[in-house]
Amino acid sequence: MRRLDFQPKRIFITVKAYPTPSISYGETVCCAGVDIDAVSLIRIYPINYRDLPRDKMFKKYTLIEAKCAKDPHDHRPESYRIYQDPDSIKIIEHIDTEDKWERRKQYLKDISIKTLCQLLKEEKINNTSLGIIKPRGIRFSYEKRRSKQRNDECYKSPSLFDKAKRPIEEIPYKFYYEFKCEDEINCPGHELAIIDWEINQAFRDWRRNYQDEQTLLSKIENRWMSIANIENNDVLFFVGNLFRFRDIFTVLGVFYPPKIKKI
Repeated sequence: MRRLDFQPKRIFITVKAYPTPSISYGETVCCAGVDIDAVSLIRIYPINYRDLPRDKMFKKYTLIEAKCAKDPHDHRPESYRIYQDPDSIKIIEHIDTEDKWERRKQYLKDISIKTLCQLLKEEKINNTSLGIIKPRGIRFSYEKRRSKQRNDECYKSPSLFDKAKRPIEEIPYKFYYEFKCEDEINCPGHELAIIDWEINQAFRDWRRNYQDEQTLLSKIENRWMSIANIENNDVLFFVGNLFRFRDIFTVLGVFYPPKIKKI
């Protein structure tokens, strides 16, 4: 196997997907954000997030330093592997929402805002797989999962470096945003699954207060439509495609600083 050239990168984490179990890598989380020095979007995978020491468990909107190398098995230009030694990860600073998200916005200001229609074309030309897009006409929907997709084998024989842990719960619903692209007159409309950790964790946590499932789903819909309210917030979607299905993009997260009202 080719020796990978791991080099330190400073990354502003903007995306954490819900954990996924697999035989090859155990339970992993896909993260993405901004490569500060390259001024570009970057995907880091696999990360065995729940196996990290507690002081290495970075939140979204955290500036970290980590040793990364281009993934030789993933030809998407933004995909990097992170060095599996937890000491590779250094948490520099969590960036809060003070001053109307101004500091968070500074890390994104030099990243081009695109449309999903544009990204789908770029994927066919140069394998572009991550982007920040501006949606309009946003709607929310959900559907019951048709079958279980779990792979619990990875929990039965953890590797030397894995912690013993309970299998991550598979959420019985899929959540979607439906929208059209801003500044694309002929946009046909898109429906993208939301795979952000937060929405799935909300389903798990809010069940304690809303035991009626329809009430719970309504609360989730209200919250994620409130986040994506373009009248009040400058809404952007972080989107990325799937390794095996390059033409299928998902919503990895939502950036929603409040609009600055003109006086």
